[in-house]
Amino acid sequence: MGNFRHLIVLILITVLAISLAYLIKKQQNTAIVKKMSAEIFPQNGQESQTSENSLSIETMRKKTYPGSDLTIEQTLSPGSNYNQYIASYQSDGLKIYGLLTVPVAVKPKNGWPVIIFNHGYISPNQYQTTERYVAYVDTFARNGYVVFKPDYRGHGNSEGKPEGAYYSPAYTVDVLNAVSTLKKYKDADPQRIGMWGHSMGGSLTLRSMVVSKDIKAGVIWAGVVGTYDELLTKWRRTTPWRPSDDQASRHLSTIRENLQKTYGTPKDNPSFWHSIDPRFYLKDISGPIQLHHGTSDESVPWEFSESLKNDLEEQGKTVEYYNYEGGDHNISSPNFETAMRRSIDFFNKYLKGDE
Repeated sequence: MGNFRHLIVLILITVLAISLAYLIKKQQNTAIVKKMSAEIFPQNGQESQTSENSLSIETMRKKTYPGSDLTIEQTLSPGSNYNQYIASYQSDGLKIYGLLTVPVAVKPKNGWPVIIFNHGYISPNQYQTTERYVAYVDTFARNGYVVFKPDYRGHGNSEGKPEGAYYSPAYTVDVLNAVSTLKKYKDADPQRIGMWGHSMGGSLTLRSMVVSKDIKAGVIWAGVVGTYDELLTKWRRTTPWRPSDDQASRHLSTIRENLQKTYGTPKDNPSFWHSIDPRFYLKDISGPIQLHHGTSDESVPWEFSESLKNDLEEQGKTVEYYNYEGGDHNISSPNFETAMRRSIDFFNKYLKGDE
């Protein structure tokens, strides 16, 4: 009987310990969401000036993105004509990691042109620096570019918590700090920095290019580049999707809903939604844009890219748009090689110039 009571006590203690750990974790995740909400929403439910909102383009332009020195953390196996490393830099006081490639050849007088590579959505809990997009990075690297693929906060070994790209400025801040970091890098030409983005990374590319003048050209594949009105009313995925296994990330849908509760819908309050939307700042885009999208993309509507192309043309901006009949979200074979060649040619024209 004594042993049975002892077993019962142990079970109760274990259950209490698990329950306590769950409550602590829940409070931590709730605190993360509250912190994110405090940065996005005005206090006391009162609407603040849109210029004070952390998502607004004007606010992001006022913020500084100093970056840091680039630190080589690990040397990886080299590519065919380039060296490859895991490197780190600073963003908002966080240590952010990324994949770095550097050509093995005689460096141009002012340094190699740079491509900041913004990956699409991958569950932060599953993301690894050296997985996915291997063929993409390899192609740019083999063609004489320094390539840097930042691991946004909360991804891989990067510090911080994942916050999403559409209703938080956090990932764009990490990307812009990566730009400043690469401008300081000894092998890079600070005047020849371009940006490539896929899906979510396309959204980061577009936002970055209306905030910073340092990005001379951008290429976007299957980008989430619709207006907020399009994102909220016309984005209907035909494949199952969830933001992350991380509870704070799952609450981002609540952040989106709270934005609408606080400010109304884009139809009710266009001034607010326009203030946070890069699509309404295209007159200030920092360089030419090339867009790629497959007509059978089940994750992001190809119409987003088409409407961006139309708006850029209306602003008199340089834009190229390629539609791939039957192409999926990754513009897979047989379209992949064509899309990559077009991307290389575009960067060669607008980044390499007369090199």
